[in-house]
Amino acid sequence: MADTPELPEAKDPFERSVAMSIAVMAVILSFIGNTGDNAKTDAILKTNEASNQWAYFQSKSIKQSLTKMEADMITLTNLAGTPEAAKKLAELKSKDDTYDKEKEEIKNKAEELQKEAAANSAINDKCDLSALLLQIAVVIASVAILTSWRAMWYAGLALGVAGTIAGVLAYL
Repeated sequence: MADTPELPEAKDPFERSVAMSIAVMAVILSFIGNTGDNAKTDAILKTNEASNQWAYFQSKSIKQSLTKMEADMITLTNLAGTPEAAKKLAELKSKDDTYDKEKEEIKNKAEELQKEAAANSAINDKCDLSALLLQIAVVIASVAILTSWRAMWYAGLALGVAGTIAGVLAYL
């Protein structure tokens, strides 16, 4: 293909070293970016699941309130002393107790999901910082090739190491 441009070859050892360090930082950046995206998605999903649990909790609370109102109505009417009323009140008390247990389980599950969402959000935040440092490192290292200035490359490497450490800490 005659239309394909020729890619310049790095002949200077400095340029090769910088190019390799840029390539390594880019690979690390892709892993960290992917991890951050996955953590963000997981945080969104866990937040949604927690919201669903809280809605379920609310529906149980409403049902429990209706059960208590029914018991109060039976107690306040003339039927309160009948065996049927006593049986119905015992049934309603059992339902009330069941709702209390169910609500506690739902609440615990919702709170656990919220904790998982917060943990995933924290991972995403750390990955964002890591990605930012690595992106800046790649740019600085690229400028080092253009200027042939070693100090600029070292600065890029330092930022790349800092970004990599931040990315590793995101996993922990």
